Amino acid sequence: MSFWDIIWFIFVSFAFIAYLMFMFNIIGDLFRDHTVSGWVKALWMICLIFFPFLTAIIYLVVRGKGMYERQSAAINAARASQEDYIRNVAAPASPADQISQAKGLLDSGAISQAEFDALKAKALS
Repeated sequence: MSFWDIIWFIFVSFAFIAYLMFMFNIIGDLFRDHTVSGWVKALWMICLIFFPFLTAIIYLVVRGKGMYERQSAAINAARASQEDYIRNVAAPASPADQISQAKGLLDSGAISQAEFDALKAKALS
């Protein structure tokens, strides 16, 4: 096996992996779009199987802008969800909230008066 055979193998492997990523991106976008009917999705899939390169180019021309918009919307939704989680769940509770939760635990009998005092001192510190 010569040096150029190895280079050719690397190039072909790269092109094949890029092709697969491209096809999976198209398939993922196709099934992520809820405005397209099942029959149209099936038609796109059949065309992708029998005429992969031509169908991929046509898909990019016809639905390329929509691919960008759907991907952008998904990223914005994930970002908003993350920010909402950070704001509501991961943010520490205020000292008043911590004391009221501790008081609720004391009233229910889950903690003792000494434990309540320790939680109260920790919240106020």
